[in-house]
Amino acid sequence: MKFSHLKKLLVLMFAGGGMLAQTSAALITVETVPVGNAGNVADRRAFPTLRGSVGYDYKIGKFEVTISQYTAFLNAVALTDTYGLYNVSMGTDMHIAGISRSGSSGNFTYSVVGSGLRPISYVSWLDSARFANWLHNGQPAGLQTAETTEMGSYNLNGALSDGGITRSANATFVLPTQNEWYKAAYYDPSLNSSRGGYWLYPTRSNATPNSRNGSDADPNSANFYSNDEIDNGFNGGFAVTGTTLFSDNQNYLTEVGAFGLSTSYYGTFDQGGNAWEWDDTVIGLSQRGMLGGAYDNGEAAMSASHLDAGGDPRLERNIIGFRIAIVPEPSMVGLVSLGLLILAWTRK
Repeated sequence: MKFSHLKKLLVLMFAGGGMLAQTSAALITVETVPVGNAGNVADRRAFPTLRGSVGYDYKIGKFEVTISQYTAFLNAVALTDTYGLYNVSMGTDMHIAGISRSGSSGNFTYSVVGSGLRPISYVSWLDSARFANWLHNGQPAGLQTAETTEMGSYNLNGALSDGGITRSANATFVLPTQNEWYKAAYYDPSLNSSRGGYWLYPTRSNATPNSRNGSDADPNSANFYSNDEIDNGFNGGFAVTGTTLFSDNQNYLTEVGAFGLSTSYYGTFDQGGNAWEWDDTVIGLSQRGMLGGAYDNGEAAMSASHLDAGGDPRLERNIIGFRIAIVPEPSMVGLVSLGLLILAWTRK
């Protein structure tokens, strides 16, 4: 193997608790948190579907993938959008907008509409898997090919439907499985017993969160629909507006991390509310899982007792986004050893 090829394999570098993938001009950072406590017990409250046990350490996105991050992805690989990574509703649906597109095929360009810190939506499971491949491959720029979006963590190879796609053996950036997502959201190793336990909500709470338009003071709040009919500034309907009226021109997404104290044990934000998140688990015969609920759902969709919703992997809606995971957890010892090996190699 040439050194230049080996060097390309080392584009995954630790940075500020996240990881950077660096090979293209417009780099993005996927900030992650470590999820340890490998071999944790499953949540038996969901019997007979036991969820949350993961036998290895991994990382998961601290936030949902944002509009800005997805815009960078489109500008890198969708000048000719062969596999439909852009949905025109990203720019026209005022409830989530979004991303605008200009130009013609071969010269498309993409721009953020409003705040790019809100979660991306109108993405299918296949779009999300292609984004994961792009990160796996080092964020290259070019057509949607094996080197950019079609191969990597998932061997999509032009797929326009699911067809039983699974993680590759060398996968790095992925969509979390149901268990990986569930553990990051609800598990707490210090809860209930020496073996740990599970909260009912991903805000480290068994009490129903409050529906607010972001909060740096309330440790149990999220972007979802709740109406207690009390005029107290929260739980008045939609979190963003505080009313039960649905407006055609209102954006209902909150910026990722807007609920500054409402994190899971591991430090993730917005695993309850804002947007449903695709996961890697096959539901039924041909659907993929979605977890966490969205801005227009009640509290039940956010709870650990809610079964994984299934959706057609091609489905694109304004309430569905995704979060990235990184598996397996890279060993610092392994990275250092590899670095020393390369150093020795280059000195030959």
